Amino acid sequence: MGPVRGYRKRRKIEKKVEQNATASEKEESVDWWDEFSKRINGVLPPSKGMDKFESVFKISRKTFNYICSLVKEDMMAKSGSYAFTNGKPMSLNDQVAVALRRLGSGESLLTIGDSFGLNHSTVSQVTWRFVEAMEERGLHHLRWPSTEQEMTETKSKFEKIRGLPNCCGAIDTTHIMMCLPAAEPASNVWLDQEKKHSMILQAIVDPDLRFQDIVTGWPGKMNDSSVLQSSNFFKLCEKGKRLNGKKMVLCEGSELREYIVGDSGYPLLPWLVTPYQGKELPDSKAEFNRRHFATRMVAQRALARLKEMWRIIQGVMWRPDKHRLPRIILVCCLLHNIVIDLEDEAQDDMPLSHHHDSGYHQQVCESVDKTASIQRDKLSLYLSGRLPP
Repeated sequence: MGPVRGYRKRRKIEKKVEQNATASEKEESVDWWDEFSKRINGVLPPSKGMDKFESVFKISRKTFNYICSLVKEDMMAKSGSYAFTNGKPMSLNDQVAVALRRLGSGESLLTIGDSFGLNHSTVSQVTWRFVEAMEERGLHHLRWPSTEQEMTETKSKFEKIRGLPNCCGAIDTTHIMMCLPAAEPASNVWLDQEKKHSMILQAIVDPDLRFQDIVTGWPGKMNDSSVLQSSNFFKLCEKGKRLNGKKMVLCEGSELREYIVGDSGYPLLPWLVTPYQGKELPDSKAEFNRRHFATRMVAQRALARLKEMWRIIQGVMWRPDKHRLPRIILVCCLLHNIVIDLEDEAQDDMPLSHHHDSGYHQQVCESVDKTASIQRDKLSLYLSGRLPP
């Protein structure tokens, strides 16, 4: 399977989750958790905190019910095909719970199987069915702003961070680590600059840490600039079909187009603003870099939150299927967005970090577009109050 790219179909996100589950389903869900938690606690010591729903799944019951409603049709297409080791068939809630635990904890198939009373092969099959269902039913949670109002709101939130006007997103990449056998013929393909086996995830993020566009599936040895240029987002921007909205007047005869921000690993482009390089910078450029850094931190925080919440992609994955892994990463991104879209209070308990790629050095791209350089200088002067009216 080739690299997974950000889904672009425009659909309105339904936030009234309660409409997706009838009262009887909710009541059944409550009874289900009582039984399910007893099964878990019969295996694990109480100190694990497995008696609380949020501690097991890192999401609220409301979000869990919504996810169940999304995948119900696909997951229950072969009702009764999966069962616990005691012979009891797995319900929809059982299957979703097992899949979310697998993605959220990163624990092995054997560990989860032992905890839930399942064969490890059943854990694997149920998780993959969930991934396929989420790909089909949840893609509308990953999209670029589709209306002028949505984009205006995004720009306003970005400007409130540190004053950067007309900014539409922040871009960054992270590495999903893999443990591959040295004897595997294709293992060197995945060997990155830090001598680790990894797969790249590139994400463009909004001010609420929501993923607007992603690209994944490429080997970790590709640099940030190459991954960007391989993306559909890059092609759309170069053709003038994205980041082509309202321009902002900086001063008479000078306009600022829509853009995203990225670190020095990316090329400076008319629609991608990167920081100034060098240590001895004039005050206006140094101040610009500080504002730029604070703004693009949303991308780092989003990727850190993604890996912290969906730990299957946080550590080193043991011999993953390279065709399935991009789809697992995509679904983790969808789940990340769903938690935000549903304003899930469980996320408030998650640590707010920006460390998502420890052990990797900052990349530097020397590519500079002259028009973009002039635009960045004007933006820097505008922010420092030195641009003439």
